[in-house]
Amino acid sequence: MLRSKLYLGIATALAILPAHGDPMEEVLVTGYHDTRTIDITSELVISPDVAQLLKKAPGANVNSNGPLTGIPQYRGMFGSRIATSLDGSQLAPSGPNWMDPPISYAVSGQLESLEVHRGIVPVSVAQESIGGAIDFKANHGSFTHSKDFELAGRMIGSAQSVNDGYHLNTALYVSNNQHRVKLAAVTESGNNAEFDGGTIKPTEYERQRYDVGYGFRTGNHTIQLDYGYNDTGDSGTPALPMDIEYIEGDLYNLDYNFKIDSEIEIDVSLYGSDLDHRMDNYHLRKAPPADRWRRNTASSDNLGLKLQTTLHDERGAWLFGVDGFGSEHDSDIDNPNNPMFFVKNFNSAEREVFGIFLERHQDFGKHWSGEFGIRYNRVEMDADEVDGTPAMMMPPAQKLRDAFNNADRDVNDNNVDLVAKAWYKASDTSSWYAGIAQKHRSPSYQERYLWLPLEATAGLADGHTYTGNINLDPEVSRQIEFGLDYSNNTLTISPRIFYSDVDDYIQGTPSELAPAVMFVHMMNEMNGTNMPDPLQFNNVDAEFYGFDVDWSWQLSDHWLMSGLVNYVRGKRDDINDNLYRIAPANATFRLNYAANNWNAGVESVIYAEQDDVSETNSEQESSGYGLVNLNAAWQATPQLQLAAGVDNLFDKKYQDHLGGYNRVANSDIDRGERLPGYGTNVFARVVYEF
Repeated sequence: MLRSKLYLGIATALAILPAHGDPMEEVLVTGYHDTRTIDITSELVISPDVAQLLKKAPGANVNSNGPLTGIPQYRGMFGSRIATSLDGSQLAPSGPNWMDPPISYAVSGQLESLEVHRGIVPVSVAQESIGGAIDFKANHGSFTHSKDFELAGRMIGSAQSVNDGYHLNTALYVSNNQHRVKLAAVTESGNNAEFDGGTIKPTEYERQRYDVGYGFRTGNHTIQLDYGYNDTGDSGTPALPMDIEYIEGDLYNLDYNFKIDSEIEIDVSLYGSDLDHRMDNYHLRKAPPADRWRRNTASSDNLGLKLQTTLHDERGAWLFGVDGFGSEHDSDIDNPNNPMFFVKNFNSAEREVFGIFLERHQDFGKHWSGEFGIRYNRVEMDADEVDGTPAMMMPPAQKLRDAFNNADRDVNDNNVDLVAKAWYKASDTSSWYAGIAQKHRSPSYQERYLWLPLEATAGLADGHTYTGNINLDPEVSRQIEFGLDYSNNTLTISPRIFYSDVDDYIQGTPSELAPAVMFVHMMNEMNGTNMPDPLQFNNVDAEFYGFDVDWSWQLSDHWLMSGLVNYVRGKRDDINDNLYRIAPANATFRLNYAANNWNAGVESVIYAEQDDVSETNSEQESSGYGLVNLNAAWQATPQLQLAAGVDNLFDKKYQDHLGGYNRVANSDIDRGERLPGYGTNVFARVVYEF
C-alpha cells in the first residue's frame, strides 16, 4: 500500500517542480536547529563502528553487541526510538536482532560529518524521533567554478594493535562546474580483540564497501544520484546468540534540489535499499550439539520518499512537506544438519509510514526566536501467516502459531507530533532556550509480530526470549527541556536539563501467555538449559530525566580544554523498577595543544557505577571506571597527514555497562558475565589528499 502512496507522491512532486530556472548565486541560510556536528574527516577514531563517534556528542552513547553492531543511545532511549539517517535516507536493518543497525551502513571512510540533533527534534527532520535523531553526511565531492574537469582524491590507511585491525579507503572525485563523479572503496578487517585477561571471542570482523555517485548542476537545479554496495563477512557479536555470516545489500539514493532566488527551495529525495543477512550459532563460536545448530536467513526491502518545500521571508521560514517510508521483513530459521527443521520467524512483516508536516521558524525581534511544528503520521503494519517445526510437534507452539495466524494482524495507527521551541538572546554572549513537545513511536515489527519465544528483539541482548503483542499502542512522549548557551572569546558552555514522560512505553514484562511459558519450560527440559521465563512486549508507563553539558575553554593560542558531562535516569512509573541498559553518569575531559602543523591531546573518560538496573530484564549492576587516551597528528605536507594514539593507556580492565553479556563459550570470560572493554590499543593513521 505504501508503494502506491510513494509513487503518487513522486508523481505529485514531479508535477509541481518547475521545468527551468534562471542561474542564481547560492545563498547560505542559517536555521534554528540545535545540533552538534562532528567533522569525521578530522576525528582520529580508528574503530570500524562509527557509532562510537556518538560518545563525542552530549547526551549520546552506544549499546555495543559486537565490533560492527553499535546501537545509538540518546538520553536513555535507544534503537528504533532514535531516527537514524544516511544523507537524510532511512533504512530498516535486515536482521531481526539488529546485527546491522542503520548506523552500521555509515562507513567512516566515505563520510564527512555526523550531525546529532540535540534534544527535541524538529518535525521536518524525521518521521518518528521520540528519542532523538542523527544523520550521517557523505562526502560527494564539490562542483568547481570552471568548465575544466579537476581530479581530487583522498586515501586513508590505519592500523590498530588490540585486534590487528586495519582500514583502507580510497575515494576519487572528478568534477567541474556542472558535473561531479565519485568513486570510492573501503576494506577493513580485524581479529579477536584483547583485554587484560585474555581474548574476547568472537570479535573478529571483515567488511567491504563500494560507492559511486554522480551529481549534475545547471542553473538553480541540482541532482545527485548515489549507489552503495555493502559486503560484510564473518563478524562476531558475542552479546547475541548468533554471529554474522554475511550482510550484503544495495543502497540507492536520488536527491533533487531547486532554488528560486533566495525565497523558495524545493528538496525531493527518493531512496531505497535491498538487504540480505545470514547469521548462525556455530561457525565463529564453539558449536552446540548438532541438533541445536541454528541458522537465520533474513532480508529487508526498503523504499522511501521525502518532498519538502521551504519558503523564506523577512521574519523566518515555513517548511512543509510529505514523506513516506516502507519496509518488508522476512526471517527464516533452519538447521543445516536437519532439513526437516524450520521456523518462519517473520513472514512479509510490513511496516509503512506516510507523513505530512508543517514547521515555522520565526524571528520575533531582537531577542526572541522560535520554532513550531506539527506532524501527522499514518502507520500501517501487517504480516503473513507463520509456521515452524516446533508448532508441528509441540502443543504450546501450535497454540501460539494458531493464535497468531487467526488474529487480525492488519494494524493502523494515527499519530500527531507537536513541537514548540524558543530562544531568548539575553546578550551578545548568552541565550536561553526552552522546548516542549509531544512525540509518538508505533511498535516495531519485532514488538508486534514475534510469535514464538525467541531473542529476535532488535539487539536488546538481555538473555530473555520474547513474544510480540499485536495489540500494542504507540508510545507517546511528552517532553520538556531547558538550556543555556554561553560563548565568549575563551569559554563556551551549553547545559541542558530534560524530562520526558512516556505513556504506553513498550517494554518486556513477564509473559501471561501460558503456551509461551510452557514452550520455554519444555525447551529447557529437552536441552538441559535454564532459560528464564519469557517476556512479552507490553505497554507500560515510563519516565526519563537528566542533564547533559558540553563545554570548551581556550586557555591560550595553543591550549584548549573541552569536555562533556552526561546524566540520565530511566525508570518505570507503573511499578518500582528501572529501565534496561541505561548509560551510567559519565564525563569526558580533553586537553589539546595545537601548533602550526601538529597537535596533540590527552583525554580522560570517566564512568560512574550503574546500580539503577532493571529487575525485569535481569540486568546486572556495573562498577565505575576511568580511562586515559592519547593522540597526536602531524600535517607533514599540505597533502599528507600522519597521526597516532593510544586508547586505554594503562590497560585498565573494565566492563562497559552498555557492552552486553557474554553468550559464547570462552575460556577467558564466563558465560553470562558482562563483556570486558578492550585493552590497550596503539593505533596509527595516514591520510593523503590531492
